Amino acid sequence: MIVDDKEEIMEKLDELSERIQSINIAEYIELVRSPRKMLFINFISGLARGLGVAIGATVLGAIFLIILFRLAQTNIPLIAEFVAKIIKIVETYL
Repeated sequence: MIVDDKEEIMEKLDELSERIQSINIAEYIELVRSPRKMLFINFISGLARGLGVAIGATVLGAIFLIILFRLAQTNIPLIAEFVAKIIKIVETYL
């Protein structure tokens, strides 16, 4: 019975060891201990997020303006007047 328990514990330890190696915990600990690497990775990820936000906002803004221009062209009375005012405001600042 004790032998079975030891074998079961050894099997569980082997399984745990394989899982730890598969998630690369040693590399993660090395990364956490190196402030330069951590700063560099965080800097690059921040740049990527900022670039993504800028591109996304530009695309959404362009889509919004395209929709507004098309609404203005359809001559729906209330919407066309509103859009025309917005376009005049935008053109005065350009």
